[in-house]
Amino acid sequence: MRFSLRLNNDLTLADYVRLARAAEAAGFDQLWVSNDLFLRSAPVILGAIAHATQRIELGTGILNPHTIHPAELAMLAATMDELTGSRFNLGLGAGAADFLAWVGLVDPSPAGTMRETIDGVRRLLSGHTLATDGGRFLRGSAEAYLRFRAPRETPIYVGAMGPRLLTLAGELADGALPLLLPPEHYATVRPLIEAGLGRRAAARGPFDLAACVWVSVAEDGAAARRALAEKVAYYGQALGELIHARLGVTREAFAPITRAAMAQRDLPRAASMVTDAMLRIGIAGPPEAVVERLLPLVRAGVQHVSLGPPLGPDPVRAVELLGHRVLPRLA
Repeated sequence: MRFSLRLNNDLTLADYVRLARAAEAAGFDQLWVSNDLFLRSAPVILGAIAHATQRIELGTGILNPHTIHPAELAMLAATMDELTGSRFNLGLGAGAADFLAWVGLVDPSPAGTMRETIDGVRRLLSGHTLATDGGRFLRGSAEAYLRFRAPRETPIYVGAMGPRLLTLAGELADGALPLLLPPEHYATVRPLIEAGLGRRAAARGPFDLAACVWVSVAEDGAAARRALAEKVAYYGQALGELIHARLGVTREAFAPITRAAMAQRDLPRAASMVTDAMLRIGIAGPPEAVVERLLPLVRAGVQHVSLGPPLGPDPVRAVELLGHRVLPRLA
């Protein structure tokens, strides 16, 4: 079994250093930091974490090629591998349409964009130039190459929610970071990944499917619920049709909550509007409740469990609880 921790990019740098050290001490194998628009910069956060840790792998969860060009993604991956001693993983995604719309970006073909991005980043990391002869999204010239030698071909994970990107991840990437919201969504995601694995080139090697769930853990169950409700209020409308269908909750049901959280900037009020059905997106409660909800995934064959925000009302304490009372049970 492998275990990873995922963090949003909405904390202070000092918080990330504390959490990274706690995660490494608790036995987590990887730590991922998101790069959602208008919050803190994930590459800067990961640089600070790299100096504070020694063993744990670090990753971007996720970057998109619209706001960071694939040439710069390759530069970042190679430089982070230099900094961390090849502990870096490059998490990529086409970006959530709702959030990209904030800056006027629209992608009519996310799967095509990701296919070109993965190919372009890998070409650059292996010492080649970007493709010069095609592609709707990505073209380069004879001068489009890295001016330094990358330590390795950095592993690429795809953050995906829709069927096409999940299948593409299995076909092309080294791993996937699908949001299992709720955890039982694994039954929907796994066949789509396997469809891509069936098209996979044998030379690509093993594939790491991280079962990404939202967790809020604390001895105080009510406090754990409040922390998860705030996360659901902020992201619920943007989670995708597969997830909404699995929950039995429509996208439209999240609209008034989203308006309260975003337009009115009233997150506590928005969280109070989250229903029990919406809260099934994640797991909230004491460590035993987390174990009970995740054991079926382990029995179904999951080999990498990825636990993500909000983690709990006290994130550092939550990491300690997960490390001492959840990970050993799942392993």
